[in-house]
Amino acid sequence: MEALKTAERVASKLAPGRLPSFAEAHVVIALEDISFQRIVGRMKLAKDLCLGEGEARTLVKHMKNEGLIQISKSGISLSMKGTRLLSSLRTLLSNHVEIPRTSLTIGQFNIAVRVRGSEDSVKYGLEQRDAAIIAGAKGATTLIFGKAELRMPGTGENVSKNNPILLPALSSLDLKQGDVVIIGSADEKIKAELGAKTAAIELVKSNVKEAASKKQ
Repeated sequence: MEALKTAERVASKLAPGRLPSFAEAHVVIALEDISFQRIVGRMKLAKDLCLGEGEARTLVKHMKNEGLIQISKSGISLSMKGTRLLSSLRTLLSNHVEIPRTSLTIGQFNIAVRVRGSEDSVKYGLEQRDAAIIAGAKGATTLIFGKAELRMPGTGENVSKNNPILLPALSSLDLKQGDVVIIGSADEKIKAELGAKTAAIELVKSNVKEAASKKQ
């Protein structure tokens, strides 16, 4: 959970004034983007995250203040702390995978993220849908994996039966019993990804709260 707390600090304001227009999901995607490209310019990062130049400058500043990145003439790269943080985040939520449109999705682009062992924290998937919409997606579909099936929370309907392309499309997520898959949908890829990862982050936070309450 410390990894998410760090991402939350990056997305917070450093001084009195307007809150940043980016959130924890932007921080996660930025870390992934920099890691994948090894070194990236600020303008390219802004474009990848669909942020304005000023917003990207603020994000980079916040990430540097946390010691997550290094800046050189060549561009921005991850520091050892940033690499460790990204590795830690991977234990909470997976990297994303783009999947084809199905009867369950509502956008041109559909991005899936896996949250390990979170079945008990999901009710009907409405919380994940709402979080995704707030992040800019058109919506989100929440599914629970078990017995080699993908089920709809609440009803238990086996949706992979009528959508046979789903499980093969999600194979890289290494699904295990009780895992939750959140599919963010939007007509822009970055918004679908932001929706999925924002919903996933909120689900992880819910897991932590529930675990803490059980200890009390």
